[in-house]
Amino acid sequence: MSGTKKRIVHIQLDEKSGVRRRPEVEQERAIAIFDLLEENSFAPIGDENGPYAVHLSVEDNRLLLDIRTQDGQPLQSITLPVKQFQSIIKDYFLICESYFDAIRKSTPAQIEAIDVGRRGLHNEGSSLLKERLADKIDLDFDTARRLFTLVCILHIKG
Repeated sequence: MSGTKKRIVHIQLDEKSGVRRRPEVEQERAIAIFDLLEENSFAPIGDENGPYAVHLSVEDNRLLLDIRTQDGQPLQSITLPVKQFQSIIKDYFLICESYFDAIRKSTPAQIEAIDVGRRGLHNEGSSLLKERLADKIDLDFDTARRLFTLVCILHIKG
């Protein structure tokens, strides 16, 4: 399979709630989508029908990845229990709130300390996502990081 086929070319988030998010969160969402589409490595194990379009959603405490060909033909759906991610996502939200608040009123050293923790939790969640998808999807760590950002955004309730 060529490298250009083993990638996501379209990503859609199922955001039914219409929740208004902080501008910082919207910026993180936009950056994650842009970076993901610019550079990623993604393919269902054993599949050579890429590039792929992926629809991410959360329903009934499950993360759903609806994977399709670039022209929209269904390939497969993958579900993962959200429970395994909940504590990391909760902690990640808390540290992100601290980070966004620190940007407004803290010293650069304090901001950096919080950001180190934020990146650590993000890496932990990304590693867990990559591990849970290992037998279903071949993806690199940077792709897992960007997908984890989007999974977190799907969990914002308002």
